[in-house]
Amino acid sequence: MKKFSFLLLSFFVGLLPLTAGTLNLEDILRGTYAARGVYGVRPLADGDRYARMDGHKITAYSFQTGAEAGVLFDVSNTKGDVKISSFSDYIISPDEQHILIQTDRQPIYRHSATATYYIYNVRNRTLVPLSDGGPQEVPAFSPDGTMVAFVRQNNLFLVKLLFNNSEIQVTKDGEYNKVINGKPDWVNEEEFSFDRAFTFNADATMLTWIRYDESAVPEYSFPLYRGNAPDREEFATYPGAYTYKYPMAGETNATVSVHSYDIKSHVIRQMKLPLDKDGYVPRIFATSEAEKVLVLTQNRHQDRLEIYAANPRSTECRLLVRDQVDKYITEEPYKNLQVLPDGFVLMSERTGYNHLYLYDLNGSLRRTLTSGNYVVKAFYGYNPQTGDCFFAANPEGAIYQSVYRTDAKGKLTKLSQQQGTNSAIFSKNHRYFLNTFSSSTTPTIVTLNDARSGKALKTLEDNAALNAKLSTLTLPKPEFFSFRTSEGVELNGYMVKPADFSSSKRYPVVMHQYSGPGSQQVLDQWNIGNMGGCMMERYLAEQGFICVCVDGRGTGGRGAEFEKQTYLHLGYLEARDQVETALYLGSLPYVDSDRIAIWGWSYGGFMTLMAMTEGRSVFAAGVAVAPVTSYRFYDSIYTERYMRTPQENGDGYDCNPMTRASQLHGRLLICHGSADDNVHLRNTAEMTEALVQADKPFHQLVYTNRNHSIYGGNTRHHLYSSIIRWFEEMRK
Repeated sequence: MKKFSFLLLSFFVGLLPLTAGTLNLEDILRGTYAARGVYGVRPLADGDRYARMDGHKITAYSFQTGAEAGVLFDVSNTKGDVKISSFSDYIISPDEQHILIQTDRQPIYRHSATATYYIYNVRNRTLVPLSDGGPQEVPAFSPDGTMVAFVRQNNLFLVKLLFNNSEIQVTKDGEYNKVINGKPDWVNEEEFSFDRAFTFNADATMLTWIRYDESAVPEYSFPLYRGNAPDREEFATYPGAYTYKYPMAGETNATVSVHSYDIKSHVIRQMKLPLDKDGYVPRIFATSEAEKVLVLTQNRHQDRLEIYAANPRSTECRLLVRDQVDKYITEEPYKNLQVLPDGFVLMSERTGYNHLYLYDLNGSLRRTLTSGNYVVKAFYGYNPQTGDCFFAANPEGAIYQSVYRTDAKGKLTKLSQQQGTNSAIFSKNHRYFLNTFSSSTTPTIVTLNDARSGKALKTLEDNAALNAKLSTLTLPKPEFFSFRTSEGVELNGYMVKPADFSSSKRYPVVMHQYSGPGSQQVLDQWNIGNMGGCMMERYLAEQGFICVCVDGRGTGGRGAEFEKQTYLHLGYLEARDQVETALYLGSLPYVDSDRIAIWGWSYGGFMTLMAMTEGRSVFAAGVAVAPVTSYRFYDSIYTERYMRTPQENGDGYDCNPMTRASQLHGRLLICHGSADDNVHLRNTAEMTEALVQADKPFHQLVYTNRNHSIYGGNTRHHLYSSIIRWFEEMRK
């Protein structure tokens, strides 16, 4: 259950204001104050250029000057019978002679989607379909650029560009809700954050993939109604249902295996991978050696990560690295692993902080790239010629993120120029990088920078229009603070006060939080708060509220000791910290301690319920959106990473809002989408029944056919209007 993004802003037009004032709700929801960025960037092989798309063209630009350096693709300038008017994404072949053009993308789950792809030949400008057999998923070029593999209906296919785009079906056992080849099932996609589960080897003679046999995984179904926006006419008389495989905590997972396909002989083999029967394969990577494919495995407890060199032809697998840490391994190691020409870089928390380690392809540790009492947040690349390593980290404090370089001697150099939150995309030769910066008071600024000095060479986006718009408004600024709880824990937070704040008045407070393991809400960046730029918080401040967000124990940026305190008891310490926050706020002379509210979405909804049932009566009101109400109802991979199984840790699972329903204090509103495939409506249904039996009043909103994001038509406006009115009722 990842941090939920609220920026689904393009769906809201023509909405009526909730209230009059400097800000109004429909402007915030439709993205009037959203910062612009630079998207769709792909560094090109020459190291001096990068590509960008605008939906009609793919254009190359200079990394040094930002000047246009040629058009790679233009929908209005192609040859052949195929014509398209726009596209949504693209993939450039390793030799940059072909481009896969994505159209008609249809989302499946968080990362996955079907789409219709076309192959564009850069030299002759011809555009032809990748396949005539139906929409495709997760296509990828071979290293030599002569083939494309993709998934369709749970099977792998191969297209050979040198043989008139001839198509081969590699697997034939794929079947919905039974067997998946080359892409993950729901839970592996959701919790390991990937959508492609196959790779070519270095010389493009073999294709290796992960196979998921989910035949024994229990099914979950939820109803579908006619609804509106969109209107599901097929369910006008009788409701339908969506059924899929969803392993809950402690239940049967898909059986995972790794296989290879000999492209010349058409032989399929299974790798002799020493994988636990209930283990995971969160990633596979090609290396520079044809006989080595890196296969990452984890045990079900997820406290051990192993990296194997698998020979796709002989099927032999040799252990290269075993990384075992206390409690659990986060997603960061496999999300940030990068393969180099003669090795790979692994991220690990083995010292208590995320750091980077350089290995050769035989599994020998060559060098510790980073060290210290700070957290590496992202890895951008390693230059074997110079020994330079490029990454983002927070040595300046948990609320900041900067871009750094370490040299071969371990000297640390800060490359980003401004304090706040910085991220980067580096050129292939590591001479330049595109830096994205923002702070709580500065909307996104995107620059091209020199990778030696960090000097900004060109500004690509400064959000001048947004800054001009904001300058006409009298808006409060977020203020960062920290305090120590009665248990001696120092917590970080930010506060948004009304623009006309007076310390002699007493204000109602709205606390918003997420609180999930490893997450961070309290960051010095523009995209903080519920709508980015703290716009929802600023809107509420205009209505006379003080808005507060505090990261409690279990959140990220402060190392493993702080983050992993919540292990085996999700919700317990986090709830105490939110209650302690309310007590601290209530002690301030300008806070009305009788009018403090709390709310959150997803894990934040769970935490809202846990805090309101903690036992201390500090919240006058709360809103839980799409909440987990018992981790017995949530998926296996996420839940067991932090809780182990219910069979092993029954007491931990039994500490949940339902078992504490009789302790509910404050007016409660619960909101949920009826078609939420992530946190099922079942969570809210069981929670409200517990409240009924405890004779506790509550209000409930169920949104027809809406998923975890709860949007479509007027839905988001209705949801936020209801939440805001709930807070307004609190102060009456």
